[in-house]
Parts: sequence; C-alpha cells; structure tokens
Amino acid sequence: MVKSTAEDARSLPTSPGESRRFDFLPAEWKIQRIGDLFDIQQGKALSPKARHGKSPQPFLRTANVFWGRLDLTIVDQMDFTEEEVERLNLKRGDLLVCEGGDIGRTAFWEGQIQPCLYQNHLHRLRVKGGNIEPAFFMFWMQAALTQLGLYAGEGNKTTIPNLSKGRLSAFPVPVPPLPEQVAIACVLRTVQRAKEATEKVIAATRQLKQSLMRHLFTYGPVSFDQAEQIPLIETSIGNVPAKWGIANLGSVAELTSGGTPSKAQPEFWTGTIPWASPKDLKLPRLHDTEDHISGSGLAQGSRLVPPGTLFVVVRGMILSRDVPVAMAMVPMAFNQDMKAIVAGPNLIADYLLYALNASKGSLAPQIGTSAHGTRRISTSALESLQVPLPTIFEQREIAAYLSALDAKVAAEESRKSAIESLFGSLLNGLMTGQIRLAGFASGGGR
Repeated sequence: MVKSTAEDARSLPTSPGESRRFDFLPAEWKIQRIGDLFDIQQGKALSPKARHGKSPQPFLRTANVFWGRLDLTIVDQMDFTEEEVERLNLKRGDLLVCEGGDIGRTAFWEGQIQPCLYQNHLHRLRVKGGNIEPAFFMFWMQAALTQLGLYAGEGNKTTIPNLSKGRLSAFPVPVPPLPEQVAIACVLRTVQRAKEATEKVIAATRQLKQSLMRHLFTYGPVSFDQAEQIPLIETSIGNVPAKWGIANLGSVAELTSGGTPSKAQPEFWTGTIPWASPKDLKLPRLHDTEDHISGSGLAQGSRLVPPGTLFVVVRGMILSRDVPVAMAMVPMAFNQDMKAIVAGPNLIADYLLYALNASKGSLAPQIGTSAHGTRRISTSALESLQVPLPTIFEQREIAAYLSALDAKVAAEESRKSAIESLFGSLLNGLMTGQIRLAGFASGGGR
C-alpha cells in the first residue's frame, strides 16, 4: 500500500473520522477539495421584476436537474443583464449542483441551449485545470450522496436545508489519474444512455398504444386506409362503428365489492393470497401484489376472484388524476376501494380491459366527494358506464393488438430495471475502487 505524504491531498480531511471515510479508495487516487478543482458560482435569484424584463433568457431551475441528467422539457425565462449573461452563461462541461431540495443532485451541461443561464438555487462548477473530467465528479456526487453517505448532514441547518457554496467547496473528493476518470465516466454514461434510450422506447410505445386505442375503438380492427369506409354512430363515449352494439357495464358484467381483514389480527396478514389495493394498479396486468393475506383473513374480511377479473378503483384521492383499471392474472383478494368486474358471456376479459380504459373518461363527471372529502365513484355510475360491443372475433383482434404493445412495454420495463441495477452496482464499484477498469489497477486501498 502506498503511504500518504504531506504533499498528498489525502491529508485534507480535517477530522479523524473524515480521514477514515476515504481509506477504502485506491492508494493512487488523491483526495482534494471541490473548491480546489472547480470555480463555484451561484445563479440569479428569481424575482417578479426579472420575470418581465427587457432581455428574457432561458434559465435552468432545480426542477431541471436530476441525478446525472437534465430534463429540458420545460425551460423558463427571465431577464438578465449583459454582465449577468457573461458571468452566468453555461458552457459545455459545466456541472450544476442543487443547493436545496434533494441536496447535491448533480448534472452535466452539454450545451443543449445557447445561451442558457441558471437560478440561485443551483451552483455551477467549472473546471479550473486540465486534469479533470467533470462527468466523473458528477457520478462521484451521486455515489457519495445516494450510496456511500459521505456528505451526510453537510447542508445548512436552516428551515429549508441547503448546501452553501462554502460547504460544497470544502467537500473532499477523490481524484484518480485523468485517463481513469475519463474511462469511469465513459462506462457509467454508456449505461445511463442505455437506460435513457429504453425510457424513450417505453414512452413511444405507450404513445403508440394510445393512438391505436383511439383508432380501434373508433373504427374497429381495420387498417388506417380503410377507416374512412367504416360507417360510424355517435354515442356518449364517442363515435364507434355503426354495426357495434352499446351496453351498460352492469348489464354485461358482474360487479362485486372487496374488503380489508382486520389489521389488529396479524395472523390475517401472514398468508400467501395476493390482496390487491389501488397502490397495486400501476400495470395493466397484476401477477402479484404488495400485500398478502391468509385463508383466515380472506374468510373474515375479503373476497377471492378468479384470473381474468378486472379491478377498477372507485374510492381514493387518485381519482383526482385517473381511474386506474387492471386485470388479475392469478386468483386475488381485494379491498373495498375497488370494484371487481367479471365479464359476461358476450365479452372477452382482455377486450373489456381495454374498453374500460377507453371509456373511463366518461366517468369523470360522475366522480363525487364523500363526507370526509374522499373522491369516489358510485356503484350505479360504474354500472351505467357504456361500453362498445363488437363481435367476439373483433374483440379478440383488438385485444391482440393492444396486448402486444403491453408486452413490449413490460419487456422494456424489465430491461430498464436490469439496466438500473447494473448502473447502481457499477456506480458503487467504480467509485469505491472495488471495480478497476483494465489498465488502471495498480494497488489496493489506502
């Protein structure tokens, strides 16, 4: 092991505990302060006057900065003077660090917008010398704050915790040789970009599904160039093919209510029976749930439904945003905030899943508020919901098209989860020196 020397910046930590925190790093990695490596500059404070100035410029807020990435979907503007533009304009390679909120959240600026400035709740870090790869330190901040806990408690102890320039400047950070910094950053950014690409595929597939649903429930399972040839009729849920029937949900399906076993009886909650509640309805098909109950719990407070049963949330504040619908893929119990729907003989369950999602917008005017302020849909409103009734053959075709897209989303979500796991492992391993890239390992820890 290489010993520390007086000239080595590894002597920088000011307390014995802080010094020991970096003993795990490779011996050839120096330790220096962020303020020695970067110029740190805070941005401009927001003000009503600046909102209506003569020279509006795009600027970034903490809402734009995430761990390792920037979201530029919404970029606000405010007035900046010529001097402020000169001082605060971002350059490629700058790092942006959040002062408040999720303290220390750091992203890399690649020059996507020119000019672009930033608000005072962001610190801009600009490299002072030529032996620094800023992307390495972006990932170091993420590892240190989200995995290693190295800077815990470094925010100012005010009503709203914040990371001052002085505290940020004093952060000790590892400084591997520049080629190793570049290599580590390249590996992590490659994995990160793979995740971002997967997220774009997921978003595009979901958008395609929404477009296809509009087409299928307006014209039926016909090609786009045949759509104009399909006679339509206007209904309460929009235009549908004239040859289709329309029925109230309660006349073509059976609706039942669930329940919750007593939480005061632990033995009710130690079984293997999936017990669904609104928090589980994040995907269109449920193979399992967060909570499980026992047979005695089922007998005392819930109801078991077969695979193919649909769940619709009928109570809860989530109804302010959406009406979640999902299908049970295994036998499940469920709570009283949902209704279970079993398709009748004229409906295919998979088709009904998509028909309910396509029609649920008409439930919005029916959503009321209970005496306690909770949003709710009455049983009669749900039973009166109109659903289109194509032939069984058309139902199967519609369900097949949309199921294929759901399967694509599920596969990409699984891929995203695997990439996130890989990224987390690599971030920890590379930033602690447990994983050394080929050609760089030359010794142990400190």
